[in-house]
Amino acid sequence: MARPRVVVPPSRLRNVAIIAHVDHGKTTLVDKMVYQSGLYRNEELDKLAGGQHGLILDSNDLERERGITIISKNCAVTYQADDGEIYRINLIDTPGHADFGGEVERVLGMADATLLLVDAYEGPMPQTRFVLQKALQRGLRPIVVVNKVDRPDARPHEVVDEVFDLLVDLDAPDEVLDFQVIYASARQGWAAADLDHPSGSLQPLFEAIVRHVPAPDDGAKAAELLQFQVTTLDYSEFVGRIAIGRVHAGTIKKRQRVAVIDHLGEVSRKQAVQLLAFEGLDRVEVEEVAAGDLCAIVGLEPIEIGDTVADPDQPHVLPHVHVDEPTLHMLFRVNDGPFSGRDGRFLTSRQIGERLQRELRSNVALRVAPGPTQEQFRVSGRGLMHLGILIENMRREGFELCVGKPQVIYREIDGVKCEPIEQLVIDCPEDNQNAVMALLGDRRAELIKMGRRSSASGFVHLEFKIPARSLMGLRSRMLNATKGQAILHHNLLGYEPVRGEIPKRPLGVLISNETGGATAYALDALYDRGVFFVRPGDEVYEGQVVGEHCRAGDLVVNVVRGKKLTNIRAAGKDENAQVRPVREMSLEGCLEYIEDDELVEVTPKNIRLRKALLSENDRKRQARRTAVEV
Repeated sequence: MARPRVVVPPSRLRNVAIIAHVDHGKTTLVDKMVYQSGLYRNEELDKLAGGQHGLILDSNDLERERGITIISKNCAVTYQADDGEIYRINLIDTPGHADFGGEVERVLGMADATLLLVDAYEGPMPQTRFVLQKALQRGLRPIVVVNKVDRPDARPHEVVDEVFDLLVDLDAPDEVLDFQVIYASARQGWAAADLDHPSGSLQPLFEAIVRHVPAPDDGAKAAELLQFQVTTLDYSEFVGRIAIGRVHAGTIKKRQRVAVIDHLGEVSRKQAVQLLAFEGLDRVEVEEVAAGDLCAIVGLEPIEIGDTVADPDQPHVLPHVHVDEPTLHMLFRVNDGPFSGRDGRFLTSRQIGERLQRELRSNVALRVAPGPTQEQFRVSGRGLMHLGILIENMRREGFELCVGKPQVIYREIDGVKCEPIEQLVIDCPEDNQNAVMALLGDRRAELIKMGRRSSASGFVHLEFKIPARSLMGLRSRMLNATKGQAILHHNLLGYEPVRGEIPKRPLGVLISNETGGATAYALDALYDRGVFFVRPGDEVYEGQVVGEHCRAGDLVVNVVRGKKLTNIRAAGKDENAQVRPVREMSLEGCLEYIEDDELVEVTPKNIRLRKALLSENDRKRQARRTAVEV
């Protein structure tokens, strides 16, 4: 499906990164821009999208399942402007979830401007502030796209004012405050500079990009020495690792000898075996790429994200890609449960360690360090979803492992112990406001703003500053308190002194004391003790958490007990066992639920909760030892 590449001079090249909060429509907009570029036939696009015009850029299985972008991607479209000239627009789609902010930070260096996408109802959200701040630090001017204006509760003009206030709050220069505004419906595939005169296509958006996005340095840097920075890595079974990035200066040619400078400053000489440029969703082989353009280079292994590809005779390094430090860590360890090895293929600490080291090559926001023992690894990331996606990927690849409770990373600032503080934004029904305030008051949250969305009848908008550790398990309790109607978003603000103790899980758990298959007979007799996580027929083992106790404190139960096959009972008093629904929890839900003495056991086929010490006697002995130490 590869097609000839349209060659344009640097003056008609545009590099644009699309940034926004999660679920504001970035990937949908890029897909529609590709659709309307005319590069592909409809049947080709359907094949790329997996049928039914899905999102062609969300190609990862987890991205399709969760409906979010996890990995930054780029493509190129050509557009014939009103002046008759043909322009090539390199589009860089970025994740919107705060946990994948590292993806956003490292790809902004490839862009000359940004499309700041904002929901016409929700307005600027926590991640909007984060990505916009990073873009302004790099000197990238935004074109504001107010998306979803077809929503019945849309308030586009108020949202534009909120974006202006956000830019002022971020100390944006005066020229940035005079931003271009485009109103759009990415789902319907149209955009307009004036809401009163909507168009039937995205042409107004293409024209805004052509007019307001600056071209890369016109030829001046093409004559300088080569400088190319790796911002993304891809892998092919045929050619190995592929380095993707932007040519910041000079020109790189196919089969050219280059110098690769790593993060330690060490220089190695290699050959650019193959050059690939972007055309639509394809990569086409080219002979050379000049300054300002994006490309992929084959043949530079070993190479890492942030490395500089430079002139072999006079290598000059570019500043290394800086990514904010992690805020959360957890322990990965070997699965030592009784069912270890039943589902997975990769079980040992060596295999888990090698997989984590491979992840470090492309996941720039991740950190891996040795744990307390040789079979444990301390893995740090930007948030629960960031680490949860890694665990889910490992699980699907055939790994078995156990994961401990997520812990925030503390810092000492001027001799004071500090913890990460997040901005929490909640939209909830006004009737549930008291329940929300009570729930957050227990978690050391500080109310900083309260208001009402003008078009959202009956809903109140609340903003808090809250310790990151208070967010553990908050989402499920918040949804229970608001009957599933609350909408939560959060983003890191910074570090502040530790705010004190946070209440732990109020209820205990039900722990199995036997290994075997759970029976309906045993579960029926225990339903008044709490809510179960297992069904009749599920295999359980001693020390596994099989349910939530209805009271504080843990309770050991026997869920594998069977009915005695005797004939001494009266048949009229024999009752059938009643099977009740179980509580389903996602991987992230399990990670939020557990306490310090519990683990999440992850295998390709099962996710189980368990105690770190499986034997009841071992747990009692540990409790006595802890009591003596205290």
